Amino acid sequence: MTDTRESPAPHGGGWVGPEVTLGLLAAWALHDAEELAAVPRWLRRNIPRLRERFPDVPEAVWRRAESLEAREFGVAVAVMAGIVAAAAVAGQATGGRSAAYQAALNGFGLHGLVHLAQAAAVRGYTPGSATSPVVVVPFTLWARGRLRRAGVLRPARPRDVAVGIGAAAAATVASHMVARRLLGALSDRAGRTAGRRGWW
Repeated sequence: MTDTRESPAPHGGGWVGPEVTLGLLAAWALHDAEELAAVPRWLRRNIPRLRERFPDVPEAVWRRAESLEAREFGVAVAVMAGIVAAAAVAGQATGGRSAAYQAALNGFGLHGLVHLAQAAAVRGYTPGSATSPVVVVPFTLWARGRLRRAGVLRPARPRDVAVGIGAAAAATVASHMVARRLLGALSDRAGRTAGRRGWW
């Protein structure tokens, strides 16, 4: 007996189009354009105030935030773009059935709620909070609705919320780790090249 749970079906019969699947990448790009423009400058301007307001946050967190450069953040965003693109393409290839695509979609929406909670906690703007209520959360709800009507939405369980937030956080941490290592390797290579030139 053939297992058709992950098999494509004709559009309109258990299948969603690229506006739902590849649309995830487009929505993510709009959202991260805001973060790319705002994060490094916002951190430099607001960390002193945040330190006073949240004294229980470990100092190492503040030092790491202060050291975040625009170049590293830009590379991290590029790495994350690859992760989101892979999930969106998997969704497109399976008509929305892909577990990776649906997990990425859920994580995207949940991380939008985190942005809104951050803005509420600081009682003001935080990077990502402008596009979360108008792009991130609405797109996620709309896409999930389309998946549900197509009959391909995977059941959501309470633990899936924690898994979704954890996956989004892990992808963010991984993207920054890759960015730091890549920039560090490029810096070392440039240093060795400059040293050879100086020797000769």
